[in-house]
Amino acid sequence: MDFPIQDEDLFGDGDYSQDEDDQDSNSHNRNNANNDDAHNSSASPSSSSSSSSSSSSASGSGGGGGGEGSSSGGEEEEEVEKPPRSGSDERDLFGSDNDDYVKTPATSRFAVPILPPIQTMNNHRGGNFGRGRWQPGYQNGRGGGLLPRPGPYHQRQNYGYGRFSQRQDERFVSELKFLKTEETLSRKHVPFQEPCEVACYSRVDGGDVYFDDRSLRLFKRLITEDVGADLNEGFDTFIEKRDLGSQGYGDLLACIRNKNIPLQNHIHFVTFRNNLNKILATAYIRHEAWEMGVHKRNGVVYLDVHKLPERPQSELDRRRCYWGYCFENLATEDSTRDDGIHHIDANVEFCSVIKTKLGAHRILMGAEMDCCDSTDDGRRFYVELKTSRELDYHTEERFEREKLLKFWIQSFLAGVPYIVVGFRDDSGRLVRTERLRTKDITHRVKMKNYWQGGVCLAYADEVLCWLYGTVKENEDYILQFSPPFNRLELLKAPSCPDAIASHVDQL
Repeated sequence: MDFPIQDEDLFGDGDYSQDEDDQDSNSHNRNNANNDDAHNSSASPSSSSSSSSSSSSASGSGGGGGGEGSSSGGEEEEEVEKPPRSGSDERDLFGSDNDDYVKTPATSRFAVPILPPIQTMNNHRGGNFGRGRWQPGYQNGRGGGLLPRPGPYHQRQNYGYGRFSQRQDERFVSELKFLKTEETLSRKHVPFQEPCEVACYSRVDGGDVYFDDRSLRLFKRLITEDVGADLNEGFDTFIEKRDLGSQGYGDLLACIRNKNIPLQNHIHFVTFRNNLNKILATAYIRHEAWEMGVHKRNGVVYLDVHKLPERPQSELDRRRCYWGYCFENLATEDSTRDDGIHHIDANVEFCSVIKTKLGAHRILMGAEMDCCDSTDDGRRFYVELKTSRELDYHTEERFEREKLLKFWIQSFLAGVPYIVVGFRDDSGRLVRTERLRTKDITHRVKMKNYWQGGVCLAYADEVLCWLYGTVKENEDYILQFSPPFNRLELLKAPSCPDAIASHVDQL
């Protein structure tokens, strides 16, 4: 699986551009033969318009994450996928425009064209519809009747608070409902800056953290040689991942301090990529609950990872989790694998610290990377490794609707150009591998109209605008998405994690 240099560029070679209609100017002169100066007129130039569309969608041959934004439009949409590297507008996206941003309202500043309501003859809004004796203006000449006219009755106590009730939590602060349709969001242009790595750190055996890349693994290009391997090998010695809580977020903040990365007046959100994955995916996936901590300090919103309670894992659940780690071990170079696969430690990880910008929001995020490769001229790029059950007629649609969406979001946000997917059978045997280019994934689902990357970006912009414009300085919140899955809720939190409080004190 060779990676030629020309395939490495995730965002393409061009800059953001938008099509403009040519301006036409037609003049009509009326001249009198006897008086050339008497009558002269010309038509005014016709108006010009420019249009730009959201990011585009894609189509390739495999499944996996990250790429460009997408939309349901045509050729011009694809140009939106390419973040601006340079161009006529030389303004630094991380420049001194922070004063305007901190006044961010709770709604996006990007104009969204609202589609006209659909009219239907079946949507009766009361009035004189029907023939009941109690309809207003109904004249039957028989008086008011013996029974009292039906009127407004008092609501029964606690009526309606059943399984799907929305009784407000006493901690409730604000909510963001799903009011905009997919078509409306697809017409919204939200630029995304090419991600730039500014730092990294490694966690090694034993849990120690170093601010370097010693835990970064090298991708094994001959992974196809391992087709047929048993992914159960080494399961008995598997060291499962520990729940570090806010300590993991503290390691990210410690790396930021170690590299002296300025935050105040420079960055608006500090988070792990996983939180952004949840927000972007919620544009389409409305059945998975999640929550995160929200803490605003010195104009910076810190998004902490919250892990929801899960049902106890069965033996099969633990094995399926291990198959992913085993495939990562097979797909990377390891000089100690000669005597077989054993003692895989899920706590060993490499994390890249990335700076980017979504719309007007400057984001600094930590993203765990599986492995890396390099181009012929030595430029390093990351590769995402995924496992999935082998596809069949019944599972392919769900794979493309949900798993490919998650793969795309995860890789796109961090600028990862390639995803390698290992497909396995139900017993855990590797049956084939497939390499996907991140920017090709949206083309794979475009014609099937499963999802659009541009809609995910537009929805994330709506959420971040609402979030930054709602939360107050030195206050703590919880952002949650829970049943009945029709809105995002912002709740008051009792306290700020020690990792964030300690970080702010050390700045």
